[in-house]
Amino acid sequence: MDFKGIVYSIILISRLSLSLAENVKVVIQGATSIAKTDDNFVCATMDWWPTEKCNYNQCPWGKAGLFNLDLKKKIIENAIKAFNPLRIRLGGSLQDQVVYKVGRVKNCPRFKKREDGLFGFSRGCLPLERWDELNNLFNQTGAKVTFGLNALIGRKESKTEKGLWVGDWQSQNAREFMKYTISKGYKIDSYEFGNELCGAGIGARVGAEQYGKDVIALKNLVKELHPDPKTQPKVLGPGGFYDEKWFNTFLEVSGQEVVDGITHHIYNLGPGDDPNLITKIQDPFFLNQVAQTYKDVSKAVDKFGPWSGAWVSEAGGAFNSGGKDVSPTFADGFWYLDQLGMTSTYNHKVFCRQTFIGGNYALLDTTTFIPNPDYYGALLWHRLMGSAVLAVTQDANPNLRVYAHCAKKKPGISLIFINLSKDSSFNVTLSNDENLHTMRRNLESAGVVRSNLEFRGYQNREEYHLTPLGGDIQSDIVLLNDDPLVLTDSADIPAMDPKFVDASTPISVAAHSIVYVTIRDFHAPACA
Repeated sequence: MDFKGIVYSIILISRLSLSLAENVKVVIQGATSIAKTDDNFVCATMDWWPTEKCNYNQCPWGKAGLFNLDLKKKIIENAIKAFNPLRIRLGGSLQDQVVYKVGRVKNCPRFKKREDGLFGFSRGCLPLERWDELNNLFNQTGAKVTFGLNALIGRKESKTEKGLWVGDWQSQNAREFMKYTISKGYKIDSYEFGNELCGAGIGARVGAEQYGKDVIALKNLVKELHPDPKTQPKVLGPGGFYDEKWFNTFLEVSGQEVVDGITHHIYNLGPGDDPNLITKIQDPFFLNQVAQTYKDVSKAVDKFGPWSGAWVSEAGGAFNSGGKDVSPTFADGFWYLDQLGMTSTYNHKVFCRQTFIGGNYALLDTTTFIPNPDYYGALLWHRLMGSAVLAVTQDANPNLRVYAHCAKKKPGISLIFINLSKDSSFNVTLSNDENLHTMRRNLESAGVVRSNLEFRGYQNREEYHLTPLGGDIQSDIVLLNDDPLVLTDSADIPAMDPKFVDASTPISVAAHSIVYVTIRDFHAPACA
């Protein structure tokens, strides 16, 4: 076959594949927004776990905990800087065993394995020198920091109810730690009170009424030390799994204008060693199950704390450090980016991924620090998806997940398409519901009937197609518009430029791919 024959065959195959793609119509309701996120919706966590944290006969934390992470690694600095800014939450299971080496605290031990300790570890201590080093990194990178406070100081475990911790919170250590932080000029965006102490608790629990009283004490402490409301850190809580009765009681007791962010945790994929993890992550019906939790938390906020907002302050997908063959791979984006889309539609302000680094579910590889695929997916979300959330519908295929926001940089809208199917690709056309209603009224008044009122743009679309290397969704290398995303020689995050596509053509979403699209001339009054 000569060269012309080869070219003709390639074109023919390309057209054939397009013709086999399923046609899907997506309707964007651009007249009004349905929810609003924080401008810094994407968040990642850094955790206290030491090297000895192990699950399923593996120890995936290495030297990635807050005590032993090498903060001078250029990759870490560049990976945070790329978000400009990245919201970072410091906390985790061991935070209620951390004291701060300030004031009366003289002895400052590290965590040690201890069978009778919470989560199998002794209490630990944060030296101020390490706090200085962490803040040096945050100052250099412009990170917005949420610090998780120890909410068990002063309490003791009940002698009659196992796991229940009773007594008032003692704030002295936190007070001295905050005063030191202020004296050094370190900026804290928010303080979160305790970790997974609500409801049945994980390891330990505190009653809702007691927690509500103590969070008032924390709020008063923050207001005392930060009298200027403009620079006052927010107070967040309870940072655990949603329990309707517990949350409602806590919010009623704490009262108005105390909690600024109502935080909860999500691990809806189950244990990290589940052999069905890769199947769950591609199942649209399984992914939908967690929506009720987001809806319930949003309703609780509306009823008991309308001055605040809902946050997911920790979500790793699979618990106990994630799944080693799934969490750091392209496939995890089917879960993670879908969660970003879903939570935003339920008016959540922030979504914190467990973790930035550490464990199998990290955005950066725990040993090499090289970004995993979800890092790039998160970075594109942060750069492209604005805070105003638009309603979007498509009823053709449940494997195609679609979310729409006003574009981060005006004008226009940005969408994300997540194709969970390994077999089906989609050709997507858009309809602007705002235009659709206007045009329908005009047509009806003129006596004209027309069924297909699809959006037709004139400016080229900006498209970002994410696919796994070699089509293997369990690859840890992601391609952007067919080019591998790899660090530069100077350990910088690579450029992530779109390809410009003729607006008259459908949006092509390949099987097992994730596509971001920005359309500058899509008229959505909500985005004006």
